[in-house]
Amino acid sequence: MNSLTDRLKALSSAEDFLVFFGVAYDEPVVQVNRLHILKRFYQYLHKSEGLAGLEEVELFRRYREMLAQAYQDFVNSSAQREKVFKVFQDADGTQHVQLASLRDSLADRRQERRLPHAA
Repeated sequence: MNSLTDRLKALSSAEDFLVFFGVAYDEPVVQVNRLHILKRFYQYLHKSEGLAGLEEVELFRRYREMLAQAYQDFVNSSAQREKVFKVFQDADGTQHVQLASLRDSLADRRQERRLPHAA
């Protein structure tokens, strides 16, 4: 029989994980948040202590609880509020570009169009 770890290696999508662990889910929630759910699940696993010495049945139960919590985080909230990925952590998801940087970029592009391109 394959170990739990080996069986998890075969899973690739959030849906695969949710089905494997028997976590009921709403498809639209997963479609919008699949990467966020998996990242949050990883974060919960990473922070969790005492998993190494557990029997497989107990380990499965704990993993299932963490995955269910990760999914529930996005049922009750949003990616913007949960800030799992860096883009949402930096400046509340907004990016700032200096006007001078845009101006320089535009000047560079204009210059490139004027120069003959070598073949």
